[in-house]
Amino acid sequence: MQAPGTPVPKQAGRILGMSTLAFTTSFAVWTIFSIIGIRIQQELGLTDTQFGLLAGTPILTGSLVRIVLGVWADQYGGRTVFALTMLAAAAATALLSLADSYETMLLAALGVGLAGGTFAVGVAYVSKWYPRGRQGTALGIFGAGNVGAAVTKFVAPFVMVAFGWTTVALVWAAALAVMAVVFWLTTADDPETVARRARGERPRSAFLELAPLKRLQVWRFALYYFFVFGAFVSLALWLPHYLVGVYGLDIKTAGMLAAFYSVPASVFRAYGGHLSDRKGARTIMYWTFGVSVIVTFMLSYPPTDYVIHGLAGPIAFSTSMGLVPFVILIFVLGFFMSLGKAAVYKHIPVYYPDNVGAVGGLVGLIGGLGGFILPLTFGVMLDLTGIWTSCFMLLFAIVAVAFVWMHLSIRQMERQALATELDALPELPEMREIHGPAQRAQTSRVIEDWRPEDPDFWKTTGRRIARRNLWISIPCLLLAFAVWMVWSMVVAKLPAIGFAYSTEQLFWLAALPGLSGATLRIFYAFMVPVF
Repeated sequence: MQAPGTPVPKQAGRILGMSTLAFTTSFAVWTIFSIIGIRIQQELGLTDTQFGLLAGTPILTGSLVRIVLGVWADQYGGRTVFALTMLAAAAATALLSLADSYETMLLAALGVGLAGGTFAVGVAYVSKWYPRGRQGTALGIFGAGNVGAAVTKFVAPFVMVAFGWTTVALVWAAALAVMAVVFWLTTADDPETVARRARGERPRSAFLELAPLKRLQVWRFALYYFFVFGAFVSLALWLPHYLVGVYGLDIKTAGMLAAFYSVPASVFRAYGGHLSDRKGARTIMYWTFGVSVIVTFMLSYPPTDYVIHGLAGPIAFSTSMGLVPFVILIFVLGFFMSLGKAAVYKHIPVYYPDNVGAVGGLVGLIGGLGGFILPLTFGVMLDLTGIWTSCFMLLFAIVAVAFVWMHLSIRQMERQALATELDALPELPEMREIHGPAQRAQTSRVIEDWRPEDPDFWKTTGRRIARRNLWISIPCLLLAFAVWMVWSMVVAKLPAIGFAYSTEQLFWLAALPGLSGATLRIFYAFMVPVF
């Protein structure tokens, strides 16, 4: 990585452009099963769970190899590793056309997933061409290669309808192989690798490259990326299937509409990098998680019929989301996910400038695992519940947890920084109020001075704290009640999926959360004053 203020090399623009184009092609190959998987499911008679596993297998491979490829990119140079990875993925994609059973499809899909590993290589490669103040924008532009998913959704359905899914695999493999050759011929080794070779230095050991992975902060970044990228990939794979099943669309129309999610979730990543450089990555993450919580909650609500017993008789009405509102909300979700993806990777070169490949590889690995685990989980949840919107219920829970963890971590860092600054100040008479108990209470996890009955204290401090706690508690209670009541829906579906329970057994299964929740309230009432 270049130091701040260092002029950008002349060829940096060409390097960034070719890397972005190569990653776009790789991503198009990586998500190929989002389209051809639907035809394969029909030909082989696969269940939704089997389809989810097939669509997610390339994501698994691409995720697991990211940390290895990221370390290799730091050790041997991103240019070489990038080109070789694309060639290997192209060969596996071409072999996919020879598969004739579900097992061989899964085996070939493992090789196709290598295309997804190019992201970690590209992050390590591109970041070494730009100074810190411009890395957010550069990595955002590179990450816009996610638009390859939209390319597959736009083009692949027409090729598949005209020539069959095997032709799609062969064409995509040829495009990736050509891109690998063009990339190698038009790029150069990064300045850091060139300088190391000129000095005759050996690459750093893998142990030193992986040392930062011991820090909890890295894993927190990984959880952020699990949502903003893992959920993006999973929805890119799942949405055509969702649109066909929920709205009865044909595969071409479903693929086109799914692109309304993939395009903003990819193209605006460059804008997210620009905003991260200007506004700060932390601010962008707050925007991303705040909007995502609202949108996933709206999308998670299933079509529901209500009957209200009024004085004049039953009053029936229903709620459901039409196609147009769904597409609009998906567009909004994709837009803010794109900002979040850029913001997460803006953190990495700043905090870990000497380990971008390893840290970026781990974060990408966890995010990519989300792209594997979530489609499979979507299929399992759909098979178990029969509720299509269950996928968005899961995403709502994930982003809520990430949002809370991020906020608590930031508050803790702010308190630690403020406490250090206060302790460094001299305890002079004119600065005595700075070292008072009220000021120290603001840097502590526990409120040591709490006098709500004091009018002056309430006006200056107490009201603000009480209102903040109230507004934090309301959504927590809402989520807790939603989880508390969802068990009854699961119990109602148990006989339909093969559990031979009697009516009495089902009654007690449904009643247990209510009984335990009511009983534990007595215990909790005593715990609050104590803790």
